[in-house]
Amino acid sequence: MTITIINSPVTVERAQSVARQDLHTEPWLVRGIIIGVAVMFLTVFVVLPLILVFSEALSKGVGFYLSALADSEALSAIWLTLITAVISVSLNLVFGVAAAWAVAKFEFRGKTLLVTLIDLPFSVSPVISGLVFVLLFGAQGFFGPWLMSHGINILFAVPAIVLATTFVTFPFVARELIPLMQEQGSQEEEAAISLGASGWRTFIVVTLPNIKWGLLYGVLLCNARAMGEFGAVSVVSGHIRGETNTMPLLVEILYNEYQLVASFAIASLLALLALLTLIAKTILEGQIEEGQLPRDD
Repeated sequence: MTITIINSPVTVERAQSVARQDLHTEPWLVRGIIIGVAVMFLTVFVVLPLILVFSEALSKGVGFYLSALADSEALSAIWLTLITAVISVSLNLVFGVAAAWAVAKFEFRGKTLLVTLIDLPFSVSPVISGLVFVLLFGAQGFFGPWLMSHGINILFAVPAIVLATTFVTFPFVARELIPLMQEQGSQEEEAAISLGASGWRTFIVVTLPNIKWGLLYGVLLCNARAMGEFGAVSVVSGHIRGETNTMPLLVEILYNEYQLVASFAIASLLALLALLTLIAKTILEGQIEEGQLPRDD
């Protein structure tokens, strides 16, 4: 007896339709309660705080809001935040691609250890990460005496802020690319190399187009975390006003000084960047899903 399985598009669509109907077998009351709880939670813990931040920032008018953002300390914090984000994201872009390539394309001793080290910033408190750099570059740290004798300032300066931000954000690009590159395999790269392409040309022509949306997604998440990082940066910055305060640090300082409107003005700018990040994240997720759909050859 022979059983023939027909994998036609009509059959697949019918099976998917039945599966979708099965998902809606719960009573409407149960579905309504679940949806209502989810909407209520998001409203209370996400939407309402955002509305309050923007309303407080604009409570004294648009003119005061713009003057708070145009203050010299605010401009310095904004500029330092952007510079730190650009440098840390660029470093993590190079590291993330290299680490993902090594993990996904090669088998070597210590591979599991490398993956564990990549995930380390996810499990270590940002404050502890900042203290590590204090122990390395502080006056009594491992490199401190040598750095002081040569007049090199790392701690309580921009280099320490960049290093701390780079450390806490470096898993994002690598962690986004590793499963993507593992799923794609290495057949296309091997074919390109067998046809005489160099390693660099193979990466540019074959690998990069396949991972471009995942790469942008990782860069986006890395940039969002870099701009909003507080704990590690707070430890290593020294809180020197107008020099080593990033936007999150300035928000705390202004709030503690009861300059609430100015504090919320800076916070609203961070919130706006977060909203733009979410919009870009949603667009990139759609592009990634489309890129992973099976194509008819």
